[in-house]
Amino acid sequence: MLEKLFSIKASGSSVKSEVIGGLTTFLTMAYIIFVNPSILSETGMDYGAVFVATCLAAAIGCLVMGLWANYPVALAPGMGLNAFFTYTVVFSMGYTWQTALGAVFFSGCLFFLLSALRVREWIIKSIPTTLRLAIAAGIGAFLALIGLQNANIIVANDDTMVTLGSLSEPSVLLAAAGFFLIIGLVARQVQGAALISILLVTVIAWATGLVEYNGIVSAPPSLLPTFMQMDLAAAFDIGMLSVIFAFLFVDLFDTSGTLLAVAQKAGLAKANGEMPRLNKALMADSTATVAGSMLGTSTTTSYIESAAGVASGGKTGLAAVVVGILFLLAMFFAPLAGMIPAYATAGAIIYVAVLMLFTLKDVEWDDITEAAPVTVVLLMTPLTFSIADGIALGFISYVVVKLLGGRYQDLTPSVVFLGALFVAKFIWLG
Repeated sequence: MLEKLFSIKASGSSVKSEVIGGLTTFLTMAYIIFVNPSILSETGMDYGAVFVATCLAAAIGCLVMGLWANYPVALAPGMGLNAFFTYTVVFSMGYTWQTALGAVFFSGCLFFLLSALRVREWIIKSIPTTLRLAIAAGIGAFLALIGLQNANIIVANDDTMVTLGSLSEPSVLLAAAGFFLIIGLVARQVQGAALISILLVTVIAWATGLVEYNGIVSAPPSLLPTFMQMDLAAAFDIGMLSVIFAFLFVDLFDTSGTLLAVAQKAGLAKANGEMPRLNKALMADSTATVAGSMLGTSTTTSYIESAAGVASGGKTGLAAVVVGILFLLAMFFAPLAGMIPAYATAGAIIYVAVLMLFTLKDVEWDDITEAAPVTVVLLMTPLTFSIADGIALGFISYVVVKLLGGRYQDLTPSVVFLGALFVAKFIWLG
């Protein structure tokens, strides 16, 4: 049965290798089980419900990806997108979390439609590589700021806006120790480094009386506080168009880049770069996003950590199915998740930021018309505390510097259109 479903032997793999690959992927990305509820609950969402929604959305995405698309790619609510949901849409723009869930729902539907109509390739090709690299790096810088805030390493200051927090605070010391532990473990190629760090910092916090012990295992919390709570009517507001676009845009490129990288590592891509069953994989991603919004979590996307599972032997969808099953089992560890303080996950957030900033190495820094838009996105995303504004300003600056530099051939109609659209947005909507 497994051979018929996944063509394991034809892929040069075995059931044992697939299980090991799936377990490895889960360990490298399991931090999201604790980090996602920590971020989204700041909006007023029920922590336990978000915890269950995170596990269920990840499980649904992994099972669809594995059983239908037969890719060894795992999915879960995305880092960066959850920060955008909380700090930009809810905190900065003032929308309710129910409205934000409605925007996630519509972005998932649009993503599914674009995948079904096979227009994804046109969109990907029409957006310059420079802007894709810039967006990933900008989100990384945004996550770094959030992680530093959660750890109280960076605090507010009336004179300078931000300043260094007290390095003698236990939360600061534990967050810093957690981050350095992750880096050390990753450098030694230890699987599950982020998860180990989060759990160890939490144990130390409990042992020193900083958090109260609530147990490890129990029945999953109720999903009702967030289930089907998205406000679709409010998400139709004209001001939400940029939000829906930002969710869609980031997920589209994040998923495409992840699928391409993992498929090449697993030997699934053809010699000409084409990927079999690509549309199925993209629709698995969008289906998980729609389901996640109904359950009560931000955009679900493909995880680059899947590459670790591929390196450990996973080459088929069975590896993704294993990850999905492990996410379902994780729902029974809600008491543990509830004990984890924000500073315990801060190190993992900053670590993810480091990974996303890696994209800067591929920027053509010798070309000023390429370097300038990247710099705009990199700086403005964290400084405006808005991924959407960072993306918009990046598009505008790209069009302006290419026009002024006489590099008209670098501009595509879609980029010019989006740049003009963002200018109009800032003029009329602020």
